[in-house]
Amino acid sequence: MSSKAEILNKIKQSQPNLAAELPDLKVLGSEQFDVLEMYKTVLKNIGGNPIEVADYNEVLMYIKSNYPLEKRIITTIPELSEIAVLDWTNDDPHSLQNVELTIIKAHFGVAENSALWVTDDILGQRVAPFITQYLAIVVNKKDLVATMHQAYDSIGNQQYGFGTFIAGPSKTADIEQSLVLGAHGARGLVVFLMD
Repeated sequence: MSSKAEILNKIKQSQPNLAAELPDLKVLGSEQFDVLEMYKTVLKNIGGNPIEVADYNEVLMYIKSNYPLEKRIITTIPELSEIAVLDWTNDDPHSLQNVELTIIKAHFGVAENSALWVTDDILGQRVAPFITQYLAIVVNKKDLVATMHQAYDSIGNQQYGFGTFIAGPSKTADIEQSLVLGAHGARGLVVFLMD
């Protein structure tokens, strides 16, 4: 028997038992912790800014006092039309290159990594959260889950053309081993945690 045949024969004999049961993953996230507080802590640790708000009026007040309104601000949220443009979703994506702030909603957030689930039906355009200088995302507090396992359970049977988890502003540490925020996407992220 050649060495190649001998190796292949040993590999065939060393196959795992495919009848083994998968582990029960429901225990993950079953530990008791305050999901909202965990979400805020993790978001701060990765460079994001959590802001608790009661309604869209508080979102408006925050944006008016923290962002230059004379620059281009876009949103998909009609309640914010006072400070942001709504009719940009059919524009050429290249025309979004000068957007200062994009404000969108998320379907839900994940406490363990502060990720926010967004799909094409609420993004306006897929490029919007990635081409903007700053990104603001509104999520309801009641829509926070503890773990990614729970998040995947939520999206497993959904129908969507595009979906992604966004967690914090973009970052890289490849440049001289220094952390740089906004290197290849939004330079800052504020998450409005709404009652």
